[in-house]
Amino acid sequence: MVEDEKPHRDLLVHYLEDWHRGQRRAVILEVFESSEAFLFRYEESRDFDLLFIDIQMPGMNGMELARKVRARDRDIVIVFVTGVCDYLEEGYEVEALHYLMKPLDPERLNQCLEKALQRRQRGTFITLHTGEGILKINQECVNYVEARGRNCCIGRMGEDGELEVKESFSEVEKLLDEGEFVKCHRSFLCRISNIHHIGREDIFFDDGSSVPVSRRLWQQVNRLFIDYFRKNT
Repeated sequence: MVEDEKPHRDLLVHYLEDWHRGQRRAVILEVFESSEAFLFRYEESRDFDLLFIDIQMPGMNGMELARKVRARDRDIVIVFVTGVCDYLEEGYEVEALHYLMKPLDPERLNQCLEKALQRRQRGTFITLHTGEGILKINQECVNYVEARGRNCCIGRMGEDGELEVKESFSEVEKLLDEGEFVKCHRSFLCRISNIHHIGREDIFFDDGSSVPVSRRLWQQVNRLFIDYFRKNT
């Protein structure tokens, strides 16, 4: 939560703690009084699922903060808590889940939390190390993993370029959900559900990207691809 005004901050904490008591899961709440304070913490660890942001704050405002966060994390759920409606159009740019107007209504907050929970449950995440720090990635967005020396690169759905990570190919393979990914080449893993079609030499994904498939593994990959879609269509 990023909120500079203590009364609003305390009220939101109170409502979140009330909601937490009715949940059968661990909830860790961190509070920041400015965008700058949050970004300092964010550089240490990007392991955040949901971010409540006040828009009108001294220094860096909430919308600027949301843009910086969204540029690094496509999966974190962003909710604006504000007293004005002037930023609704800009909220679409950062894919904000919701706007909560001040003074906060606990029922609307609970509805927003349930919606955020449903969005997060649609995907499973892994945490990897990049040159900029720690990054949380939704496995559903991963098209492929490619071995590059001692490290590897990840191709993500709809993203230009590849993400270089410090983990080895085998380390990333162990983190990924078993049965969702298949080895299609000695240097490549691909996500079965993101495959659009399989050629004789290449696998093509729904976003148009592709990776090679070896002749030795072609039959196995093709069989798993057909079996997967028979079960899920």
